[in-house]
Parts: sequence; structure tokens; C-alpha cells
Amino acid sequence: MGAVDLHVHSRYSDGTLSPEELVDYALEKGLKAIALTDHDTVDGIDEIMAYAKDKPIEIIPGIEYSTEYQGRDVHIVGLFIDHKSPAFLRYLARFQQSRDDRNHKLCANLRTAGIDITCEALAQAFPDAVVTRAHYAKYLLDKGYVKSRKEAFDRYLGDHTPYFVHREKITPEEVIEVTRQAGGIPVLAHPTLYQLGQEQLETLVATLKKVGLMGMETLYSTYTERDTRRMKALAEKYRLLPSGGTDFHGENKPGVDLATGYGGFYVHESVLAGLKKACRTKILFTDLDDTLLTDDKKITEKTRAKILEMLAAGHHFVLASGRPADSILQVLAQLDIAGGVDARTGGIYATAYNGALLYDCVRKEPIAGCAIAQETAQRLFDMAAARGLHIQTYTDTHIVSIAEDKELQFYTRSVRLPYMVSEKLDGILTHPPYKLIAIDLERREKLEAFREEVAASDIGEEMTCAFSNAQYLEFYNREAGKGNALVKLCRELNVLVANAVAVGDEENDISMLEAAGVGAAMRNGNPVLQKRADYITQNDNNQDGVAEIIDKFIL
Repeated sequence: MGAVDLHVHSRYSDGTLSPEELVDYALEKGLKAIALTDHDTVDGIDEIMAYAKDKPIEIIPGIEYSTEYQGRDVHIVGLFIDHKSPAFLRYLARFQQSRDDRNHKLCANLRTAGIDITCEALAQAFPDAVVTRAHYAKYLLDKGYVKSRKEAFDRYLGDHTPYFVHREKITPEEVIEVTRQAGGIPVLAHPTLYQLGQEQLETLVATLKKVGLMGMETLYSTYTERDTRRMKALAEKYRLLPSGGTDFHGENKPGVDLATGYGGFYVHESVLAGLKKACRTKILFTDLDDTLLTDDKKITEKTRAKILEMLAAGHHFVLASGRPADSILQVLAQLDIAGGVDARTGGIYATAYNGALLYDCVRKEPIAGCAIAQETAQRLFDMAAARGLHIQTYTDTHIVSIAEDKELQFYTRSVRLPYMVSEKLDGILTHPPYKLIAIDLERREKLEAFREEVAASDIGEEMTCAFSNAQYLEFYNREAGKGNALVKLCRELNVLVANAVAVGDEENDISMLEAAGVGAAMRNGNPVLQKRADYITQNDNNQDGVAEIIDKFIL
């Protein structure tokens, strides 16, 4: 049984050991891996990785950001970051400038208290370090201004002293996004230290999960057994990956030892394995009609076999369609790929109604959704009726059509759902609808004119409208759309968007292809879509185009 420590500091921030000394000490302690997570800097990563290259220990490149949430200092640890990513380094430079500005103001404040201190003196005392309040405390202690580190914080450095200076407000949401863009896993560090009540802490976790938080320190040096149970339960509730570490700083945190914390601490290497799996997991979003399905609405045996292979390897498969959820589940039953799938490894999901509903097809339960206001839906019905245009929406089980006409008959040949006919939605819908669709089988220009009319109206800003084929004009919440759904589902499943692959054939697939790490257009797809794609398949929907994508980008 091996141990790891996924929260460690070096002298490049406020630790006292060099990166080389950290490696040697970790080996002495028998650790299998450590994550170097210095405050707001990655300056020590190249050094530690070079030194550990031929040694029996794994180094995880990381960082610990200091952010502000509702007036509190909240820390986010980034693990497995690409520390040379240009976008990441540009953001980090802003972070460091914010810290430098704060340090100049803090030194000026301390000088008003009769303390002879400058940023230059601090830099000379702590070369190559990102100067934190721990360095100020040591400087004041060494110069005889205080008798202990505690006194330094109580009199001069604490949040509520007259000398303390807050940094520029950098939010946890910002650094979560930056970390994910750099290929890393953002982790909420030591949540019990923020002095939040249980309800406040859960609100923080829920808020950050929505913007891409992937993990939480469920193991930490100062946790009691009760703390550990609470943090594990909270992480499980919000599908967050467990992480943990000692927050080792050397002599700057007396009593907190590497690997063991205050003595009985231990992080099993299986925690690291779970985080590494999240870095490797890929997710395929595929449209149904004219993409996954052949012209006769079937799936080829080769494509089916490739889907089963990717699921067995622990990757995720998503049916991304404008269809209602019930219709997607019918297709899934026909594909015969869900049997035996273990949701703890690779899962099967749907983004129905053009991304307005996220659905877990294995657990058979919704994950999240965003609907159109029922009043707005009725307005669309009325506007379509005035133009003599077919329009329909959906309950959980039925199509609700404005008329029993040839458009409805055409639609139900491929989407085999029962239907109701009504011009009024009140009393028919049990909840606001996820999508409406206008259909004209002969005159696309009539649909285009309707789109322009809606866009120019006061409800135009509430929704997105896009063609899913030449005869179908679809309306859905502006927060929906296949691209937004891709990002939301990746966040929910702790998958990096860079590991998402999307494939489609029509205009309503454009946002999905642009949001994914790799966006692929079918050979038989709309030329407008193909121009926006990273890759165009050599094979069409009848000749295993999706299997080609799985081979090239997933397996």
C-alpha cells in the first residue's frame, strides 16, 4: 500500500525546503508521489521534475491559488496543469502582479507602524520566493519586531489588523476555468478552514461545481474524523473527485510533516489513481440522425462494436440530439449498447432537445435542464398559427402539435412518440417545455422568415433558433444548445473539455463542434458545418463515420 501527498510547498513560495530537498525527503518517507503546489507560482516545477526524473517517485505539477469568495480567502489547488501553457502563464503573470501590488502597499502600511521594511528587503531575505504573509512574519521575527509568528499575525498581518491589505479580487471561478484550460484538475483546498457553516460550505461547493470544480480535499492534516466524513459525503453528493495532502511547508508549519501531517495522516495512492483517470477519460458527443444513424435509422455493427469498446475502456458516450429524451431512449434500446454498462466507469448520457436536458441513460434520471417559459412557448404557437406554419412542442411522453397535418405525420415516421393536438398549451404541459420546432416540408424560406420575425420580437433574446435540417427550425433556451450542453456535462462528469470529441452533420451541431476539444463533421454533413470543423470524416453515416472518429480520437 503506497502513500502520496498531493499538497506540498517549496521555498519557491512559503515552504522552507528546495524542490530537490522535497524529493529526497519524500523518498525517505516512502511516498509514491507528491504534488508541488506552491502559492501562485510554478517556478519550482521544472526543477523538481528534472531532479526526480530517474528516481522512484512521481511528481504532479500543481499550484495553489489564493482567491476571494464573499470576503473570505478561498484556495484552489490545480493538479496536473500544463505549467508551460501560454494562456496559463499570461494569467499567472496577472496573479503575481496583484500579489506584488499588495506587498508594496502592505510594506508602506507597516512602515507607518515604525517597522523598517521594503519589498526589496523581503526579496533579498527570501530570494526566488513568492512572498506571502508567512515571509513577513519570519522577517518581523528575525528583526525583533515581534516575539512569535502568532504575534506578527495578531498585530500586523491578520485580516482584521489596520495594516493588512487585500489583494485584487480574483475569484475562484476564474482560476477554475484557467486550470481546466491548462489541462489541470481544480480542487477546493482545505474547505473546513474557511469558517463556513455547513449550509454556506455546501453553497460554495455547489456554486463552484457549476463552473467546473472537479475535486475537493477530503483528506487534510487538520481534519477530525468527523470532518473527513463530512467532506467525503459532500464530495460524493456533488460528484467531486477526492484529493488530499498535508499542506507541508517545512519549518513554516511546525508539526505538519510530509506524508503524515500531525502524525496519523495518510493519503492512499488510489486517490491519485482516481485523479489520473479523470485526466485520461474522454467523452464522445454524437448527433443521431445522419450522423450515428444510417439513412434507414439503424447503426452498423462495426460502429456498435467501437462504442462498446470505448465504454469498456472507461470513456463516456453521449447521444446529442434535438429529439426528446423518450425518443433518444428508444433509439438507445434499439442500439443495444446499454446492457452491462457500469456507470462507475464509462457511462451513456443524452443531451436532449438540443442540449436543453442532460440525462443519465444508465441511471435513467435527469441531470440538469433549462426550459423555455411556458408563456413564451404559447407566443411562438400563436405567431406560427398566424403564419399558417406547423409548430410543436413536447411533454415528457407526448408531442403537442398545433395541428394533425402532413408535417406531424412526416415527423412521427422517424420519431415514434404519441401526440396530442392543441393550439393552447395551458392545461396540456405539466412543466415549461424544453424545445419547440417549426416544420415546413416544402418552403424553407417560410421558416427563415419566421426565424427573422421571432428574432426581431421581444422574445428573440430569450432563445436560440437553428435549423436541424432543411425542414426543421428548432427553438430552445439561449442557455441550452449542444455546445453549452457539452460544457455542462463535462463539468458534471469531471471530464476536461479538451478531452471531448463531438461529431455532427447539421447547423444545430456547430456550437457542439466548436466547444469540444475536437469537432468533427460527417462527410455527408452541411458544408457550413464542415467549414467550422477540425476534421471531416472520410466515411459518411452509412459507412461507419462515427467508428472512424472513435478509432482516430478516442481509442
